[in-house]
Amino acid sequence: KEQQALFLYLGLAIVSLFGFFAFKSFLNTRKQKRTIEAQKHLVEEKNKEIIDSIEYAKRIQDAILPSKQTIQELLPNSFILYKPKDIVAGDFYWMEPLVINNNTEGVLFAAADCTGHGVPGAMVSVICNNGLNRSVREKSLTDPAEILNSTRKIVVSEFEKSEAEVKMGWISQSVLFLV
Repeated sequence: KEQQALFLYLGLAIVSLFGFFAFKSFLNTRKQKRTIEAQKHLVEEKNKEIIDSIEYAKRIQDAILPSKQTIQELLPNSFILYKPKDIVAGDFYWMEPLVINNNTEGVLFAAADCTGHGVPGAMVSVICNNGLNRSVREKSLTDPAEILNSTRKIVVSEFEKSEAEVKMGWISQSVLFLV
C-alpha cells in the first residue's frame, strides 16, 4: 500500500506540474494573442490612414487633370482612357487651349509619364503639370519642343532647391501635340 500511495502522490505531482505548465502556457498564449490583436488593429488603423491619404492625393491629382467638359469643348470628337497602375500615378495628361491674339487657334495636349509609380510619381507629375502650365501661361510658349525644354528647366530648378538627392528622369516619356 505504501508503494501505491507513493506512485499516487508521484503521479499527482507529475499531473499537477504538467497542469501548471499547461496553464502557464495557456496564459502566455492568451497574452500573445492580445498583443497580436492590438498590433493588428494598429496596422489596420495605419493602413486606413495611409489609404485615406493616398485617396485624397488622387482627388488632388484628378483636380489638375483637364475636366471631361473641357476636353469635350476643346476636342469634341475625342476621348481619354486613363487607367493608372496605382491609386495615384506618375502618368498624366495635360491640355491647354492655344490662344493667340485672344483667339483660340488650337489645343496643346500632352501625355506624360513621369519617373516613378505611386506617390513619388504622382508628386513629380504635379510638378511637371505646373511646369507645363508655367511654360505656356507665363512664358507664352507655343512650340512643343520649347514648351518641353522650358518645363524640364522648371522641374530641374524645383529639385535643385533641395539638398536631398532626387533621381532626375522627370519625364521618361512624353508627347506634346499641337492640335
